[in-house]
Amino acid sequence: MILADYSISTLFALAFFAFLAGFIDAVAGGGGLIQLPAMLVNLPNTLLPTIFGTNKIAALSGTSIAAYRYGKRIKFSYPLLLIISFWSFVASFLGAKTVSFMSPNILKPIVFVTLIAIAIYTFLNKNLGSVETKQLSLRKQMIYGSLFGFLIGFYDGFFGPGTGSLLLLGFVMILGFEFLQASAYSKIINCVTNFSALIVFIRHGNFIPVIAIIMAIFNITGNYLGSHMALKRGNSFIRIIFLIVVTLLIIRYGYDVFMTFKF
Repeated sequence: MILADYSISTLFALAFFAFLAGFIDAVAGGGGLIQLPAMLVNLPNTLLPTIFGTNKIAALSGTSIAAYRYGKRIKFSYPLLLIISFWSFVASFLGAKTVSFMSPNILKPIVFVTLIAIAIYTFLNKNLGSVETKQLSLRKQMIYGSLFGFLIGFYDGFFGPGTGSLLLLGFVMILGFEFLQASAYSKIINCVTNFSALIVFIRHGNFIPVIAIIMAIFNITGNYLGSHMALKRGNSFIRIIFLIVVTLLIIRYGYDVFMTFKF
């Protein structure tokens, strides 16, 4: 497909929402909540695996920029980062392979209930993520991190929206990280899960090059500005954006579950 195959309004909409998704994703995750629906609306005749593959290219491009910027400011535990990355990579690959023969609708009710619990817990715990709350041993961090990394990694390869937010909460609630540190880790892991799933989509030709390039450019711009704001404003800013993103995710999944999901 060439650029002339798409209207100016379609290209503008995809570029705008890619930028917005990048900004939100860099701060608190959840960029897929904006970018993926925008693609589904503006590319209605495109096969779902092709939508997913194109989305992953743009998302990986932008998240890589945010991960680099966080990486220059945040000190990582590289053994922890490596083990969580490994299991997330494996799980995301398996999730992407599953897309072709299983509907993502299966996960929506589970994600919906989980998001409600996360929103309530985060709202009630005012200090959540403002400081590091747990002092787990490296061994426990690796075990717990691998578990939620595998589960969220599979979800990202299989469907995706909200992956960054779920990773962020995993690091904050389970490992006790503060929000800024958790954002840095989640960006690295999200890059890994996006890359793993993308291997599957690209091997099967499930992407639109011209759309992927345009959206990648604007997603990178949004991620750059979003990570700048997060690093400048700190944990309280990230917490506010996170709660907004989770609320939007609840609305989105609530609609899918109650209006389109067949029990």
